[in-house]
Amino acid sequence: MTKEEQRRRKKEQLKEQRRREREAWEAARGPLDLPFLLLALLLLAIGLIMLLSASFPSAQASRGSNYDPLYYFKRQSIFAAIGAAAMLWVGKINYQRFRGLAKMAMIVSVVLLVLVLIPGVGITRNHATRWLGIPGMAVGQFQPSEVAKMGIILYFADSIAKKREKMATFKEGIVPYLAILGVVAFLMYKEPHFSGMILLVGIGGMMMLVGGIHRNWIVLGVGAIALLTYALLFGNLLELLGGYNSGRIKTWLDPWWDPQGESWQMAQSLITIGSGGLMGVGLGKSRQKFMFLPEEHNDFIFAVVFEELGLVGATLIMVLFAFLIIRGYWIAINARDRFGSLLAVGVTTQIALQTFLNIAVVTGLIPATGISLPFFSYGGTALAIQLVEVGVVLSVSRQVPAPKAG
Repeated sequence: MTKEEQRRRKKEQLKEQRRREREAWEAARGPLDLPFLLLALLLLAIGLIMLLSASFPSAQASRGSNYDPLYYFKRQSIFAAIGAAAMLWVGKINYQRFRGLAKMAMIVSVVLLVLVLIPGVGITRNHATRWLGIPGMAVGQFQPSEVAKMGIILYFADSIAKKREKMATFKEGIVPYLAILGVVAFLMYKEPHFSGMILLVGIGGMMMLVGGIHRNWIVLGVGAIALLTYALLFGNLLELLGGYNSGRIKTWLDPWWDPQGESWQMAQSLITIGSGGLMGVGLGKSRQKFMFLPEEHNDFIFAVVFEELGLVGATLIMVLFAFLIIRGYWIAINARDRFGSLLAVGVTTQIALQTFLNIAVVTGLIPATGISLPFFSYGGTALAIQLVEVGVVLSVSRQVPAPKAG
């Protein structure tokens, strides 16, 4: 058989395989998972309302927003509409098609993270270089770390799905994934983007765990993370970190050590939360958002939620997040195949970790990491990508086998 005939035969086999996949998809396709969809849309709606409430004072006082109190809300609403449409569109796609994008998504993610570090290309804000786009223009700027999250999820899901017993071996189940996570983590460390490092490593680690790595490596990994965390927070590594991260850890240990300087944001966050009490001061009536609390419409928006809606309202929102996360893992457990299960695990773990880390930072449970709250924090590109990821889970949910009668 000539090489030309071999290529033709492989092409025909691939075409036949794709035809069978389409037929299997059509035969097993069901409706979108309604609970997951409604929970995501409800959180999106509440997030937009809270963004409007939290952002109008700073928008009205800023030249960059043309002193328009609705500036942030209008921009976020546009991206929310685009993201919601993309979510529903992605939800109708056969998720098996995403496998063809896995390697490319991972390569693009690494390239974008490298570009951020090139002088004159990456955009610096607040002593961190995390953005790409046109300097001086908010439109079109984005964080490559948001793309990297999806890249990790797609590539790990595709690669791990192809391995079963091999995932229990060190060579196949540990080395390649630790190498990828190491490269990505190093690039994000150079930005620096500590919260992004934690998030990506957490997503990758969870997908490796679900993929079937040996339990001894799990115990070893948890132990290593615990020792590193202790060394960072209480050991000599605090001295080595210096400046940027050292001040954040000092603030975590004592939010009042420099209330007029480095610990201002954390102190104001705690004051904001305490001001809300049990029932809150009322929607739109926050006082701390009037130039007292920094990043009130971004990383610290949940402090405004606490102040306006109180402990009761904030708890209800956390319950909605919990329901969304639980439903996402339910979809993963009941997915039709290994690849779909890993996709749902990756996206759900991202939402879970990001939500926990943001709320933990705002309440002072962990040091400030600069991480946004899904569906709430300002950032159009990030919101659109989050909704696309929700669409991926919805696509997986359409293949969940229907419960048997009786």
